[in-house]
Amino acid sequence: QHKDAYQAILDGVKGGAKEKRLAAQFIPKFFKHFPELADSAINAQLDLCEDEDVSIRRQAIKELPQFATGDNLPRVADILTQLLQSDDSAEFNLVNNALLSIFKMDAKGTLGGLFSQILQGEDIVRERAIKFLSTKLKTLPEEVMTKDVEEFILTESKKVLEDVTGEEFVLFMKILSGLKSLQTVSGRQQLVELVAEQADLEQTFNPSDPDCVDRLLQCTRQAVPLFSKNVHSTKFVTYFCEHVLPNLSSLTTPVEGLDIQLEVLKLLAEMSSFCGDMEKLESNLKKLFDKLLEYMPLPPEEAENGENAGNEEPKLQFSYVECLLYSFHQLGRKLPDFLTAKLNAEKLKDFKIRLQYFARGLQVYIRQLRLALQGKTGDALKTEENKIKVVALKITNNINVLIKDLFHIPPSYKSTVTLSWKPVQKADASQKRASEDTTSSSPPKKASAGPKRDARQIYNPPSGKYSSNLGSFSYEQRGGFRGGRGRGWGGRGNRSRGRIY
Repeated sequence: QHKDAYQAILDGVKGGAKEKRLAAQFIPKFFKHFPELADSAINAQLDLCEDEDVSIRRQAIKELPQFATGDNLPRVADILTQLLQSDDSAEFNLVNNALLSIFKMDAKGTLGGLFSQILQGEDIVRERAIKFLSTKLKTLPEEVMTKDVEEFILTESKKVLEDVTGEEFVLFMKILSGLKSLQTVSGRQQLVELVAEQADLEQTFNPSDPDCVDRLLQCTRQAVPLFSKNVHSTKFVTYFCEHVLPNLSSLTTPVEGLDIQLEVLKLLAEMSSFCGDMEKLESNLKKLFDKLLEYMPLPPEEAENGENAGNEEPKLQFSYVECLLYSFHQLGRKLPDFLTAKLNAEKLKDFKIRLQYFARGLQVYIRQLRLALQGKTGDALKTEENKIKVVALKITNNINVLIKDLFHIPPSYKSTVTLSWKPVQKADASQKRASEDTTSSSPPKKASAGPKRDARQIYNPPSGKYSSNLGSFSYEQRGGFRGGRGRGWGGRGNRSRGRIY
């Protein structure tokens, strides 16, 4: 009936500023009455969304959800996703709000638009669409995020994960691990399998390729929080023992100032608690044992007059030893006779001598650290110097507990310790991780990178080395590829869509 009048409103988009403003309001207002002009109306509104006048653009964007009816909704979602590239903050917020409002009308339709742009759109649109999902999905109510919708997100995410950069992968893991349907044991198992696929654990490990090392670490960091007594880390622990440990000293990393060897050992230690039945347990335990020996020196030979005949006492690298000893202790539980039946008497005697020497040095450190921290509370413990001492005390106490266990005849694997960079927690119902607070003070919550110096400079015990990265290990801070989206796993300098690795 009023088709000509509506057509005149549509033609208003070609007019001046006043006509455009009126068109931006009236095109959506009467849209539902003219289904035969739906395409023309959406195109006209889209022209206004790209107008030079920012106030007209904002008005047009604000009204876009009114076009999201029936079959038009995925198209509107697609348009709004493309508009996320706006650099005008008010406009950007309008686009976000518009997307959220159509999400509540039809979540799957909206996701269809978002994912189509993630898979085929420009890099800036892809980046912002992924960010939108990672920040906004968790704010949507349960009646919107149904099981069906979550399954759709998982299916579409798997397509995207066939070719992602490191940073994008971290964001997708954040999106997926936040889905209610993946909080179950089988859901977490699914996520671990996704990560294992991304880490490409079937490939040959190349320690001298920083991208290869970085990808493995990035993936492992995403997997660690998913492991539990029901979701095993066996595949990852096996890969680390067989491929990474033997190449520990030749690992390379693009991340400046990162102690890559310690990073690997920390991840292995965290995973070792949740390792299931391992096929080549004895051979992998042997690799772990041999690596531990490298950091457990023999005492220097003494000359006849009782003085040290060597140049100087060996350095004791406590941070490394804590990780290796903990991993050995965890896996050793599965083969308790390894030290007594699998090693010859000479090897066992040599190991006991090393343990004894290390334990002696340890006692000196623990005494000095306790003395230095005695009577200090509150703010006094928050200085950088004392933060390092608190963590150092945790490390040395942990090693002490583990060494005592191995000195038992036969060696025991019963003690439990909380790794020095982990917050002390009571065993909770979901994971029942036994923990033992071995110090009077817990480590600082956010000290993911301590001062870049040898801790010995601070309290000067006789010999020994702590990692420069003492403190808690934060997945969030270490996530991402440090270079932003520009560096994909497939190649540097650009986000290559071809999965080279």
